[in-house]
Amino acid sequence: MSTWNLLRDLPVAVESAELEGLVMDVSSAFTRRTTVVRLRGLGHEGLGEDVTYDGDAQLALQAAGPGVALAGEHTLASFSALVGGLPGYTPWALESAALDLALRQAGLPLWRALERKSRPVSFVVSTRLDPAAFRALYPGLRFKLDAESDWTDELVAELAATGTVDVVDLKGHYRGTAVDLEPDPELYRRVAEGFPHAWIEDPWLVPETDAVLAPHRDRITYDAPIHSVADVEALPYPPRCLNSKPSRFGSLERLLGFYDYCEGQGIALYGGGQFELGPGRGQIQYLASLFHADTPNDVAPSGFNAPAPVPGLPVSPLPATPSATGFRFV
Repeated sequence: MSTWNLLRDLPVAVESAELEGLVMDVSSAFTRRTTVVRLRGLGHEGLGEDVTYDGDAQLALQAAGPGVALAGEHTLASFSALVGGLPGYTPWALESAALDLALRQAGLPLWRALERKSRPVSFVVSTRLDPAAFRALYPGLRFKLDAESDWTDELVAELAATGTVDVVDLKGHYRGTAVDLEPDPELYRRVAEGFPHAWIEDPWLVPETDAVLAPHRDRITYDAPIHSVADVEALPYPPRCLNSKPSRFGSLERLLGFYDYCEGQGIALYGGGQFELGPGRGQIQYLASLFHADTPNDVAPSGFNAPAPVPGLPVSPLPATPSATGFRFV
């Protein structure tokens, strides 16, 4: 039985919907806006979070509403069909809220519905800030670092000497964003050789960079291009590991199908975050606890995304703390 079949027929009654805007200045030097979705029905409330990056699109969503009438009696499958054509990450936000509401109406936690155990979640911090500032507060912290075009051999050696870098992101599959990084064979060589035990994420493969990375293919992983099983099958060679951002898949069916496929193919996973400010962060931590708890998950508590390191945050691994019912990590 597919994992989706464990959820698809779960009924959910929606009586009303409400959207709430969140905003925070984050460590990548931009103001992050997200939208919390609140679905209510039968005395319960389900939560989700729209993580579309465009701040103007978030404000437009909050002003106009989700763009489809949500009230009614549904199953998770029929609700998914209702919202699947909406733009951006809105379908995931609505399906997350519907899943949370359906489980609360049924008196079930997600782990029980999926017949899986929730385990403590290992996490890394993804940052462009100086990792030393974080290590001063959290000596055991591990990192997912975004490579920079001006990295030198000396800087790479200094970072690698800490023994704390699990993933280096080459940002090769982004276009028209503040984090774009042009494919540079010399930088790729510097990263691959300088971090011999780290995953190498999202290289852009042209003949020059492919030649540099050919000896390191067993450490190459992808994030931005992965929205479906078909995207995995279209990669230039079979991966050993992938970054899983649930909201990229749009629907629970596609996400759970991806989990099933990767498990069947022996592909390891680690979770990815998108600067969630509200319940979405706990939900990706929850999914990590069920499907890939022991890998370098980029699901650190949101406080690690602040413009400067702050004390008093939880350390890895996060305890397994699923709510008594629903789709929330508390």
